Amino acid sequence: MRKNRIRVGIVVVLAVNTIGMAACQSKTSEEALQETEKPVVTQQSKETEPPKEEKKAIIQSSGVNLNDRFAAPTGYTKDAYKKDSFGAFVRNYSMQKDKAKVHLYDGREKGNQSSAAAVFSMKVGDRDLQQCADSVIRMYAEYFYETKQYDHMNFHFVDGFECSYKKWSEGYRVAFSNEKASWKKSTGKDTSYESFEKYLTVVFAYASTISLEKECKEIKLKDVKIGDVFINAGSPGHVVMVVDVCTNQEGKKAVLLAQGYMPAQEFHVITNPRHSEDPWYYEDEIKSPFQTAEYTFTDSVCKRPQY
Repeated sequence: MRKNRIRVGIVVVLAVNTIGMAACQSKTSEEALQETEKPVVTQQSKETEPPKEEKKAIIQSSGVNLNDRFAAPTGYTKDAYKKDSFGAFVRNYSMQKDKAKVHLYDGREKGNQSSAAAVFSMKVGDRDLQQCADSVIRMYAEYFYETKQYDHMNFHFVDGFECSYKKWSEGYRVAFSNEKASWKKSTGKDTSYESFEKYLTVVFAYASTISLEKECKEIKLKDVKIGDVFINAGSPGHVVMVVDVCTNQEGKKAVLLAQGYMPAQEFHVITNPRHSEDPWYYEDEIKSPFQTAEYTFTDSVCKRPQY
């Protein structure tokens, strides 16, 4: 009897174990089925997701020239310029250190520093002469002088007199008779930088936005390039110059603007009053009347000096 009881016990235990194993196997199969129904995320699917473009800082404090100081805004690419072009010359122009103050011709600081995003390392002289139009003229003149394109320096006085650097370099000087300007041979040939600066001093004394505006032609904003200007001719008038240009995928432009002002002061990239951290002026913002950092132009017509 005892042996029979033992045998029955063994059979019961085996039966219970068999049922348990079956239940365990059934549960494992169910879980496996659930696992196969879950979406599989692979490395490949992650890589096919479009990358998110991070907004980058526009002003790069370490940049020593204009091009390196100001990055193109997100979604824009800077327009291309040939190595020896005026556009490349302006982009490579050295800048004063980040957050440098704008100074007047007499060494004092400009009253409104909030209008400046960066300051060019351009001379301003020690007389109240190099104002807004004169700063634009100087940038062009510096380029023509450096590249020895002397015959392009033909800046006009307000009365229409053409002050040619080529004539000046040959030893002629401007003389006045009955308030009319004319050339008079008075010295030998001289193309030194010192003589060049004396030439500019004479131009600055008799040129203005009135004469500069007459040297320009109107262009379409879609064709804007470095060196173009927004100008109101008058006494006083004002002018700002385009110092960089970029374009987005839709073909829309954005520009950096720079100015001199009254009294004579250092040439500086101006801020955009619409967004203080981003000095770029976007095409959709350039409408009449056109408001810039310190001046409102009656219209948004862009013009190009014909030098």
